[in-house]
Amino acid sequence: MLKRNLGVAFALVFTFILSTPWASSQQEEAPVPAYNPAPPAKGEKLPPILKKEQLWGANAQYPYQTHAYELAAKIQNVIYQQPCFCYCDRMGHKSLHSCYEGTHGAECGTCLRELYYSYMETKKGKTPAQIRAGIIKGEWKQIDLNKMASVE
Repeated sequence: MLKRNLGVAFALVFTFILSTPWASSQQEEAPVPAYNPAPPAKGEKLPPILKKEQLWGANAQYPYQTHAYELAAKIQNVIYQQPCFCYCDRMGHKSLHSCYEGTHGAECGTCLRELYYSYMETKKGKTPAQIRAGIIKGEWKQIDLNKMASVE
């Protein structure tokens, strides 16, 4: 019986060891979420970004939440061309712009960090494509939201 239990334990450990590298490599190859590769077509009107006055309660707890909506309105064509790595495209979002058409942007740390990253990189003169490359690399993860309320 002991020999049988050791055999089963060995088989489980062996299977775990072989499957772990496969599982982690799958996570690294996650697809880039939905985005628009170019600005909206001439004459195309984007859905409006919520105004900060439309946020309340948990959506306006911190100054960086409402400030993000002010900045999103300034760079609509840029965020229209950015993916959102909270994978909200699974619920119908088309780009980072979609997050700020409703309250989702205020509720999601990923959306907020990507918005501030996009804004700051735009101020540095980067193109939407360059910003998108940085977002895909994960450069937005370094954004400290507590410092963002004063970004101009």
